[in-house]
Amino acid sequence: MSVLRILCSVFVLTASSLAAAAPRFTLDPPHAGPPTGSVCGNGRLRCLAHVVLTPDGQISANVNPAGLVPADIQSAYNIDTNISGAPTVAIVDAFGYANLESDLATYRSQFGLPPCTRSNGCLTIVNQNGQPSPLPDDPPANDDWTIETALDIDMVSAACPRCKILVVQADDNQGDGLFFANDAAASLHATTVSNSWGGSENPSSPVSAVEGHFDHPGIAIFASGGDSGYDNAGVGPNYPATSAYVIGVGGTRLARSSAGRGWSETAWSKGGSGCSLSVPKPSFQPPSPCAFRASADVAAVGDPATGVAVYATNGPGWIVVGGTSAASPIVAAIFAATDHGNATPAFVAQSTSAYYDVTSGSNGSCGSILCTAGVGWDGPTGYGTPNASALAGTSGGGGGGGGGGLGVKITTPADNAHVNAEFPIVATASGPTVAVGLGIDGKLVSTLTAPPYVFHAPPSLSTGAHTVQVAVADANQNVVVTEIHVVVEDLPPPDDLSGSDGTAACSTSHGADGVPLALVLVGLVARRRRRANRDRAR
Repeated sequence: MSVLRILCSVFVLTASSLAAAAPRFTLDPPHAGPPTGSVCGNGRLRCLAHVVLTPDGQISANVNPAGLVPADIQSAYNIDTNISGAPTVAIVDAFGYANLESDLATYRSQFGLPPCTRSNGCLTIVNQNGQPSPLPDDPPANDDWTIETALDIDMVSAACPRCKILVVQADDNQGDGLFFANDAAASLHATTVSNSWGGSENPSSPVSAVEGHFDHPGIAIFASGGDSGYDNAGVGPNYPATSAYVIGVGGTRLARSSAGRGWSETAWSKGGSGCSLSVPKPSFQPPSPCAFRASADVAAVGDPATGVAVYATNGPGWIVVGGTSAASPIVAAIFAATDHGNATPAFVAQSTSAYYDVTSGSNGSCGSILCTAGVGWDGPTGYGTPNASALAGTSGGGGGGGGGGLGVKITTPADNAHVNAEFPIVATASGPTVAVGLGIDGKLVSTLTAPPYVFHAPPSLSTGAHTVQVAVADANQNVVVTEIHVVVEDLPPPDDLSGSDGTAACSTSHGADGVPLALVLVGLVARRRRRANRDRAR
């Protein structure tokens, strides 16, 4: 069976996907608040953005911004925008978007945010293979992912104005491009990845065929939980929000309040939650009626009635948008900005004090915490919504399935520094560390097993731009990776690649060519553990 056929069997098509001549948007069922519509519900995989409509069913366009603006997002989630460095948030969407850069410029200029352009290195747009060209064509009018993409890039801008934005555009939403786009985002060293799309799991086709596209240790991947309530209104849980490797993001109704933090949140009635049909139940998941993995893990504003301001030429102009499509990029940007680009679902479960617990509201009538918000974890909102300030003070990230406080940080040099040959790399590590490895451009250079973690770049490193990675692993093969970018200005005499502790550089004997640093380090730790077990057996 072909890869495409396997992938196609993972999801079921909704009735709206089969419409022969769908309108520009699909009118949502009647609900409290203004009428809304889904802008891209016409493919096998659908985005989860919902626009506010006028009473006669047209997209409600505004001369000036309406809805929540960056200052509101920053206030609601206690975000400090003065961060060091420039982490990269990757946005994975379908189709092209010719006006992307100009629309983003309009949004950021309106709110006094620093410019984010391709020319200044803040904005990168690539296709599903990670290449700058050719980019896909814009979507058809009745499946308008440009509004979805505008929502995503605007929410990253609002939650993390200093973040770089990487937009990965899949060819369409019918084939496997959206899955491959996650691999491309990882290969381009995204700090976090946001997926504001999904499809219902099919009970006859386990999602194991596509799970590997979200398995990128050291990179936090987020996905919208859905927009049709609990269990996708009976159609099935929304994937990839239920992936073992993905942090599922639910939706809330966010409103100003005179008490507490100045904002109140309840579960959005249409926000998605559910139980996977095949992804194993993880050990960190709290007791629930689910036999398999449950979502969501965390949440943010999603109700279009308390939606966000977005600028999109095809909107046209300033529009109000909601859906868990808004929540996912907000949370992804917050995690990137607070130095948690290595977070996993397990980390979320281990860091409950870093969230605002949402204790009211529901997204269905299942009769349990799977669809009713309450104290602690619940299906609609997970562990709650991010308190960015508290999250910034939480150590570790638990890469590769949860490392119990495992963490690593590069202290020297700074990100984007210009350095001389054989420059030093200094790192700190926390948690039950077994090995710390230095990687340059994805290849393991050397390892250390005890602090201080001080490395030196190899003398044969060429001049120009390079990616420096430091990975830490524990005895259970959990791995956390952090990285910076540097520019080498000198080219010293060629020499062999050797580690600061005498450990041989990664070569074909280590199987490292083309293999990510994290995987090589996992192999190294596994070999050391097997050797220790043999020694004890003797």
